[in-house]
Amino acid sequence: MKCEHCTRKECSKKTKTDDQENASVDVPSPAQENGEKGEFHKLADAKIFLSDCLACDSCVSAEEGIQVSQQNAKDFFQVLNLNKKCDTSKHRVLAVSVCPQSLPYFAAKFSLSVTDASRRLCGFLKSLGVHYVFDTTIAADFSILESQKEFVRRFRQHNEEEPALPMLTSACPGWVRYAERVLGHPVTPHLCTAKSPQQIMGSLVKDYFARRQNLSPDKIFHVIVAPCYDKKLEALQEDVLTASRGSRGTDCVLTSGEIAQMMEQSDVSVREAALDTLFGDVKEEELRRHDGAGSDGYLAHIFRHAAKELFNEDVGEVTYRALRNKDFQEVTLEKSGEVLLRFAAAYGFRNIQNVVLKLKKGKFPYHFVEVLACAGGCLNGRGQAQTADGRTDKTLLQKMKGIYADIPVQLPEASTHVQELYQEWLDGTDSPRVQEALHTAYQGPGRPADSRDIKW
Repeated sequence: MKCEHCTRKECSKKTKTDDQENASVDVPSPAQENGEKGEFHKLADAKIFLSDCLACDSCVSAEEGIQVSQQNAKDFFQVLNLNKKCDTSKHRVLAVSVCPQSLPYFAAKFSLSVTDASRRLCGFLKSLGVHYVFDTTIAADFSILESQKEFVRRFRQHNEEEPALPMLTSACPGWVRYAERVLGHPVTPHLCTAKSPQQIMGSLVKDYFARRQNLSPDKIFHVIVAPCYDKKLEALQEDVLTASRGSRGTDCVLTSGEIAQMMEQSDVSVREAALDTLFGDVKEEELRRHDGAGSDGYLAHIFRHAAKELFNEDVGEVTYRALRNKDFQEVTLEKSGEVLLRFAAAYGFRNIQNVVLKLKKGKFPYHFVEVLACAGGCLNGRGQAQTADGRTDKTLLQKMKGIYADIPVQLPEASTHVQELYQEWLDGTDSPRVQEALHTAYQGPGRPADSRDIKW
């Protein structure tokens, strides 16, 4: 038996059961070991299911399994309960950051507008004892802007001797983990070095916001609400995300489905509340998203920026052309019959396999590829758009897509808060602090991929 996405003949996480959908790594959480149930004790422990896992190469190690078990609601409630019991000097400030692809899930599930869903979610979390609830869109702004600059730089530096292209996106932790652990060279040098929105949000909360509130980073317990399970693994692998004292940027990741389960089980009185901002603004800001059908839209933003910077071409609406399937699409910029830019979006591992094979053979026609592990993009993350038996809830997903499409799009360049942060937090757009806070390096070279690694 093996994971449906696994590249190996046998999955190292296999169990004795023949039920692939229910086989999992089952590791007791610290809350279990301590005999503490706390609130919502009927919630399931955090597990990595074979049908959920998108990260290949020995899947999840025993040590990672133990750490993933800590990425659950029980330990979240453990912090909440300790705040209620212990001296105020020992309290931790709880901050929750919600991914923009999670909000349409709550809206669709509870039949609300996305604004009302965000207010109910925020009110629920604060009724539990959470102090701040943020939107991670601003972190995605930084990730996209840094990716734009890096692509333009790579395009200008590219040559046959030292190829800098294609550039492959680095926002999806399932894809990045697979690239690092399984593929190695020649893929990892093509990964964009811009950190993911989750990693950048960790820096914003544990560094910028902590200093603004005169708090030590370890006094903040930072939770991410995300649409997929791979974000839990990403939180474990984060490097030093803050500028001081080495605090991990994200302490816990809960999927949208886990939060919804908590909301359904709760009988606490909820007063709706607006999302907070990192700047302490009182005025409620309008929800916004980036230009992607089910994700943050790296392709569209980088395509427009590159067309303008490199060829002085203004691109309005980006036109996608489906190739092998709806999850493998192409966008081109042409002038006088010549293709100036050729971009692609590859979602799901079967399309990723096609990209990797062409790249290895040196027959790769693209300058840039937006790579996402989940077919259909982040809205279809396995932490939210699933039925009880682990299949995609197509009706719910269709509702989510419609809700997400109705959220106003704002270009990252248009965010005044982002420009202020570049100056106030990072000492300018080209300072050493930008490299430290917004960019990363990848494990390398990694073991080279062989036929076993790339055949499904």
